[in-house]
Amino acid sequence: MTITQKCLIYCRISDLKQREGSGLNSQEHRCRQYAEGKYEVEAVFQDEYTGGGDYARRPGMSALLEYLKTHNNDNYIILFDDLKRLARDTRFHLQLRQVLGSFGAKVECLNYRFEDSPEGDFMETLFAAQGELERKQIGRQTRQKTKARLEAGFHAFIAPVGFQYLSTKTQGKLLVQDENIAPVLKEALEGFASGRFQTAQEVRYFLENEPNFPKGASGKIGNNKAKDILTNPLYAGYIEYKPWGITLRKGQHQGIISYETFCKNQECLNGRAHAPTRKNLNKDFILRGSVECECGNALTAAWSRSHTGKEHAYYLCQNRKCEHKGKSIRRDMIEGEFEEILKTLSPSEGLIRIADKMFRTLWSQRAASQKARKASFEKDYKSIDGKIEKLLDHIVDSESEAVMKRLEKRVCDLEDNKRVIEEKIAHIGTPIKPFEQMYRTAMLFLINPSKIWRLDGFEEKRAVLKLLLTERLVYDR
Repeated sequence: MTITQKCLIYCRISDLKQREGSGLNSQEHRCRQYAEGKYEVEAVFQDEYTGGGDYARRPGMSALLEYLKTHNNDNYIILFDDLKRLARDTRFHLQLRQVLGSFGAKVECLNYRFEDSPEGDFMETLFAAQGELERKQIGRQTRQKTKARLEAGFHAFIAPVGFQYLSTKTQGKLLVQDENIAPVLKEALEGFASGRFQTAQEVRYFLENEPNFPKGASGKIGNNKAKDILTNPLYAGYIEYKPWGITLRKGQHQGIISYETFCKNQECLNGRAHAPTRKNLNKDFILRGSVECECGNALTAAWSRSHTGKEHAYYLCQNRKCEHKGKSIRRDMIEGEFEEILKTLSPSEGLIRIADKMFRTLWSQRAASQKARKASFEKDYKSIDGKIEKLLDHIVDSESEAVMKRLEKRVCDLEDNKRVIEEKIAHIGTPIKPFEQMYRTAMLFLINPSKIWRLDGFEEKRAVLKLLLTERLVYDR
């Protein structure tokens, strides 16, 4: 017996859990079983789409309609396992039925029997409306639960880069730091606050050069991604979601940076403009800004490509009046000569003893001042609380919208100050490290700065330059 009637199978899931449970494969299997002996299955179209019922947004449905358009004379049967797969929206359900009918296609459903009658049309509309009601109810419940979780300080969306979810028995899914990526982000965020990176673009270049940081197929992350990271309070341990009215609050997760650092980053982003960033303003040229030409102009640096295609790193002077303008110095040579100078630096034993005594005195004083600093922070905290109360009274009494907005801005600023102080109070009681651990690097630098330099870490090298140089070195050719 030859089967002449052709059919197209349509499968759709709208939940990631259905993907884990092979929902699409199960639907296709049921449809193929139903079609066996009745129809010839010519093609299968699948969708993984979450959201409203607009079929035009679904790639699989769009492909199915395009297929019907190019095979308009074949009068296909469109087969699917449940009425809700078609569209969980009454308006779009009826529109889709009309579009399919315009191509001469008929629909068949495993769980519902279509009837070409006024009563059948009425029941189909009722079932479509029921599907829409269920979708909206589920959406409302999901939003309510998600909002309640956000209000309790739990992040409830996809984990941002640098974090991952950990399932716990008492708190559900808890945001925790990704140990491979969090240290990279910490360096980037604190580097921006300290001025090591002047723009979001420099942060982007730094992250793109880090092998552990996830990037797109092109190996780039984009300036918008870098700015999103800099402005996201999640990295400071706070939760905020303005579209749902969730104001800034302490999160249940541990931040990668302090809230104070986060505030500094917002000030930097909203502050003065900076010169365009160059990609080579990073670890490639560690002596940039620390060495100058004989003419007094700071040496710049760049990569140069030879005729063979190989890249070479150079330092050079760009002063138009300098006789050495444009004459490059190989990076390996100038940095090698600097390291040779470091090897000659050796302090006397008396200086080391004095430094050791100074560090021990400083350590003792810091330990003793913990209590006084905590009391001072608590006093400042109460003072800010009082100021906020007065401002709120003024807001209630004010009839001017402009005045109210200015007062609300002052309240927000004071709330930020409160969060910074809360953070400091929380950490003021933490025991400081033992003396040997606290000042090990400083003493090692004094005894042998070249040993710190040879650690090959960017921060270690920058620390050596900051501690060693009070002004730029002059490079004498």
